[in-house]
Amino acid sequence: MSDLISGVDNMSVTEAKSGGNDAGRIAEVKAWLASQFDAAGKDVPEFEYTPRSIAHLYNLASASQAKTQAANIVANDFRQKAVEYPARIREILENVGLAQESLPSNVVSSAQVLANVANFLNIRDTELSSFLVAMGDLSLRKTGVEEKRAKVQKESKILLDYTRKAIARLTYLKRTLAQLEDDVPPCEAQMENWKTNLAVMASKERQYLQQYSNYKALLNRVGYTQDISHGMLVEMAEHRQDLEKKTKPIMDTLRSYQDLPPDKALATLAIEDKKRQYAAAEKYLEDVLQSALATTD
Repeated sequence: MSDLISGVDNMSVTEAKSGGNDAGRIAEVKAWLASQFDAAGKDVPEFEYTPRSIAHLYNLASASQAKTQAANIVANDFRQKAVEYPARIREILENVGLAQESLPSNVVSSAQVLANVANFLNIRDTELSSFLVAMGDLSLRKTGVEEKRAKVQKESKILLDYTRKAIARLTYLKRTLAQLEDDVPPCEAQMENWKTNLAVMASKERQYLQQYSNYKALLNRVGYTQDISHGMLVEMAEHRQDLEKKTKPIMDTLRSYQDLPPDKALATLAIEDKKRQYAAAEKYLEDVLQSALATTD
C-alpha cells in the first residue's frame, strides 16, 4: 500500500488534471472503490468527487490493478509449478532409482518423519546445519518460554498471596459489618435514651440559668460584690455570734419587761413586788450565809 501511495504521489499533476473531467475515469474509479470496499465488507464512504480527488484515485486504481495483475501472474506461476514439481521430482527420483515404490517401508517412514520435522521446524531443506540451527533456535525459544513461565508463576504466586489477604480482609470486614449491624439496635436505643437525657439536661440548664439569674439579682440587692470572699464571710459569722452573745442578756431583760402590765399603777405595784421579792431573796441569802458561818464555827 505504501508503494502504491508513493507511486501516486510521484505521478505528474499535469496528467491528473488532463483527465479530471473524464466521465469514464469517474466510472472506473467508482467501480474500483466499490470492489475494494465490498471485498472488505464495508460501504463506500460519501465524499465529493473533485478533479484532483478523481485524478489521485484513478492513478491509485491503475497502480493497484497493475500490481494485482502482476500478483495474479506470480500466483498462477506458483500454482503451475506446484502442480508440475511433484511430477518432475517423482520422475527424477525414478531415473536415479529412488522412487517411493522401490524404497523400503522403513526408509519411506524415516523420510516422512524427516519431512514432518523439517516442516515443524520451518526449515526449507533437510541439511544437518539447518536442523542444528532450528534446534538451537527452538532451545532459545524454550529458554525464553521457561523464563516467562517462571516470571508468570512468580507473579501468580504474588497475586495468589494478595488474593488470600484480600479474602481474609473481606472476611474480617464482613464479620465487622455483621457485628456493627448487630450493635445497631442497642446503639439506637442508647441514642434515644441520650436524646431524652439531653432534652432533660437542656430543661435543667434553662432552670439553672434562671435560678442563677435570680440568685445574682438577689446578691445584687443585698450588696454582694466580687470582693467578698469565704474568709470574710467566716469573719462576719464570728462577729455575728459575738454580737448575739453580747445582746442576749439585754434581750432577756427586755423580754422580762414584756411581762409588765401596760398600766402605770399596775407597773408600779409590779415593781414594788419585784423589790420585795428581791429583798426577800437577799434576806434568804443572808440567812443561808449566816447559818453556814455558824455551822462552820
